This record gives sequence, C-alpha cells and structure tokens, in this order.
Amino acid sequence: MCNDYRLEVDIASIAEDFSNLKIKTPEGTPNVAAREDIKISDMAPIVRTIEGERGVGELVNRRWSWPGQGGKPVYNFVSDNREFTSGRCLIVADGFYEFTEPQPGEKRKTKWLFTLQDHDWFCIAGIWRSHPQAGEAFTMLTTEPGEDVKPFHRRQIIPLRRDQWADWLDPEVPAADVLQVLPKGSLTATQVFPPLSAEPTLL
Repeated sequence: MCNDYRLEVDIASIAEDFSNLKIKTPEGTPNVAAREDIKISDMAPIVRTIEGERGVGELVNRRWSWPGQGGKPVYNFVSDNREFTSGRCLIVADGFYEFTEPQPGEKRKTKWLFTLQDHDWFCIAGIWRSHPQAGEAFTMLTTEPGEDVKPFHRRQIIPLRRDQWADWLDPEVPAADVLQVLPKGSLTATQVFPPLSAEPTLL
C-alpha cells in the first residue's frame, strides 16, 4: 500500500485549477515546497469538506497519518463497505509510489512511480480526523487494485477523476458511487529505482 507519494507542482497554481470546485484558504495558501517524496507523518496539503457548502473545499496543510493501535501510523485505510459520512478530503498529488521485490543483485525493493495519463496532478480519496496526540491528520483510502496497479500490489489507493472531486467532498453522495478504480490505461508506471540503464551507445 502507498507509503510515499509526490507533489512537485506548485500549490498556488493548483489552488487556481480545481476544476468545478471553489477553494477557500482559511489559513492562507499552504507553504509547500516541491517534494519528490512525501512520507508518513509529513505535513502536506489536502482539500476537505466545508459542512453545508456543496462544491466548496477548504485547502489546508495537515499531517499524513495518525497513531493507531500500538502506535502504528494509520496512513492507509480500507474503504471497502464503508460510507464515510464525515471527514472526507482530497489529497493533492502528482504521483504515488509502489514497491515490488528487489531485482536480482539489488537489496532494496524496486520503486515505481504512478502518474495520471491526462493531467499533471490529481487528487487521491482520503479522510481526516482529529487525534488527541497528532492533532488533525489525514489518511489515504484503499480498495481492490485495478488493472494498472494489480501487477504491482494487492491493494491500491484511489485517484479520483476531476468530475468526482465535488461528489467526494459531499457526504450525502454514497461512497460507493465515488470510490472506484480508474479504467485500465489511466495510470502510467515508471521504474525509478533501480534507475534504468541508459541505451548503449552505437559506435
């Protein structure tokens, strides 16, 4: 499951490009540097529901994961057969990573970057909670893998189409109507570790 994702697109330009959503920034536009790797417990931008305001979201910076049982971080959360009538959010990203077994001669797992075919950035379905120790924090929802992720992992997070963003932020829209995997060919997987060797030079 996803424990590392990327956001290198400027957050100020993202705030102006939220399709059919109106974005409010009660804490100011989050001061977020471009990051190749956003890891568990890092602060990162989310857009969350504003109660009673359909088509409006609140852009804030919050912690990824809250402490679960035994102190283990809750960074992914199973969505299957759950409704999520409160605390919905969109997690802003331009890529996410999955890991497979090490290749021959390597000790570290192979790292794959997934990006969306037709957009520079996208939103991942999430929920946020207020935790007595961690404060307000978010987690990514997971489901059974679609065709693009199945060769890499037995579960996947849920990137949403732009026309689904307002529906996910509306707790009256059934979760099952929104939390679906994208069609085959929507996500591109690129190997980032170990780096692919360059093509041989022809003499």
